[in-house]
Amino acid sequence: MLVGKLPASMDRRRVSPAELAAAITLSLGAFFAPDDAKAHDYSLPPGTALSIGNEHAIRADSHGPIGVMGDHMHHAGEWMLSYRYMHMGMEGNRIGDDSVSPDHIVTTVPNRFFGAPMQPPTLRVVPTEMNMDMHMFGAMYAPTDNLTLMAMVTYLDKNMDLLTYQGMMGTTRLGTFSTGASGIGDTKISALYRLHDDAVNHLHLNLGLSLPTGSIDEEGRVLTPMGMRPTMRLPYSMQLGTGTYDLMPGITYTGRKGSVSWGAQYIATLPLESANDEGYAWGDKHEVTAWAAYEWAPWISTSFRIDASTQDPIDGIDPNIVAPVQTANPAFYGGDEVQLLLGANMVGQRGVLRGQRLAFEFGLPVYQDLNGPQMETDWTMTVGWQKSF
Repeated sequence: MLVGKLPASMDRRRVSPAELAAAITLSLGAFFAPDDAKAHDYSLPPGTALSIGNEHAIRADSHGPIGVMGDHMHHAGEWMLSYRYMHMGMEGNRIGDDSVSPDHIVTTVPNRFFGAPMQPPTLRVVPTEMNMDMHMFGAMYAPTDNLTLMAMVTYLDKNMDLLTYQGMMGTTRLGTFSTGASGIGDTKISALYRLHDDAVNHLHLNLGLSLPTGSIDEEGRVLTPMGMRPTMRLPYSMQLGTGTYDLMPGITYTGRKGSVSWGAQYIATLPLESANDEGYAWGDKHEVTAWAAYEWAPWISTSFRIDASTQDPIDGIDPNIVAPVQTANPAFYGGDEVQLLLGANMVGQRGVLRGQRLAFEFGLPVYQDLNGPQMETDWTMTVGWQKSF
């Protein structure tokens, strides 16, 4: 049961963050830890038969951090269902690795569409904040011990706030507006093939395909530098899919010894078409991540992860996306990013909660060198649930 009363030392005074964290951990432990937890040594190494009543313990660190996809495989005939919620918050802009102000952007960055009707020589609209929520529904099935199949459907909700400057030049601010798009994103299917497995090390191949099920013709109402509010096609970052079939090859290594586990993964995203139906394709992306985790007890582990990615600019252009804003320029996409993430995995051991996994990961960028001007990432958060049967 949940902890019903705070320790006496916490009564009638302000609770410190450490005490609050301890109380939350105790409450979660009451849910996830076995009833006879005190009778067992949770420092036993992997492979040791640790019993809880008549059942073996399920290790929280047998899965990687929740933000890593395709990190583990399953035994023949086993299924797993999952749900992940991810939030990404973006605020401010960068050119390369330098932060820049909206005033700097509208007075110095050329407008790609200058010369077309009503197009000023420099950018006049600047995004100031963007939030993206992703709901990811996944399923895994293993037809054999050496092959696991995976599919994921995504629902996206994107919102962006922008600042419009008045007229063709200067720093007079006209007003702000917001745009948004929501719906089904691209669907991903993949196969994991086991290459090596022993008491400590595991290695498997990842081969995925992204299907273009997300919309690429979303529209929204905008505020122009002339004070008009037309409805137009939203820029690339506000669309829900890529519009192309994308190959996603990769490789994953994991290891575990005692209470410590670790892993690394490389995944690429490579468009298989030179252009989608609107005339463009997202740039090739390469991502490498590595993590280490410590298992405090079979029901809980914590992790530290580093993630690095590089992506090329968009190739081609949608002729319906024309505006004096950086997000309308395909050259202002992609770049290099490094992020540090902290996470926790928890798994139930008894009763209806046995095998139910809850996980959390929070990330902060430590390096961003963007093809800009481009919005910079402030933070990311992923929460997930998984259940095997």
